Amino acid sequence: MKDRILILGYGSLIWDLDDLAPKVRGEWAMAAGPSLPLEFSRVSPKRKLSLVVVIDAANGDPCPTHVIESARDGVAEAVVDLAARERTEVAHIGWVDIGAGTRHSQREGVAERVLDWCGRVGARGAVWTDLDGNFEQATGAPFTVERGLAYLRGLEGESLAAAREYIDGAPAATDTPLRRALGAEPWWRGGRRG
Repeated sequence: MKDRILILGYGSLIWDLDDLAPKVRGEWAMAAGPSLPLEFSRVSPKRKLSLVVVIDAANGDPCPTHVIESARDGVAEAVVDLAARERTEVAHIGWVDIGAGTRHSQREGVAERVLDWCGRVGARGAVWTDLDGNFEQATGAPFTVERGLAYLRGLEGESLAAAREYIDGAPAATDTPLRRALGAEPWWRGGRRG
C-alpha cells in the first residue's frame, strides 16, 4: 500500500485518459483526493479555445479531486506519463514523492497539501496537472466569473461545442464559481445563446 503512486484528476482526465490508459490500474475513486481550489480559468488551444479547469487559488473554490493509481514504479515515470497525456512539459506536472523527499508545484501550498494527504492515505506519492490559469494572457483582462461568462458567450461553432462538452463533462464535484453561474444561464442550459 505504501508503494502506491496516485494520479489526481479534476477535469477531462476523468473521462479521457487517452494515452495514459495503459499506464493506470483500476478505476477512478471519485472525490477521494485532496480538496484543491479549482476554476475554469484557462483558455485551452487543445480544446479549441474552450475554458478548462485548473488549480486557481485566486479565483477557485475548494473542490474534491479524484484518484486513480499509476501502474508505474516511480513518481518520475508517472510525471512523464501525465505530461505526455497533457501534451505539456514535465515542469507543468506537480508531484510529491515521499520516498525521495521531493515535491514540485507552481501553485503555493498545493504540494504541501497533497503531501499531507498522501501521508494520510498511505501513498508513496502523487502527480497532477499543474498548468497556469492563463485567462488574462489570452484575453487581456484578469479572470472573473462575469468575464468568463462573456468569453463563453463569444464562442461559436466547434469552440462553443468543445466548451460545453468540457465544462458539462467535468465531474459534478468540480463545483466552481463559473460553473455555478453557468447553471443559472438559460443560454448555456438550453444549448444556445440568448
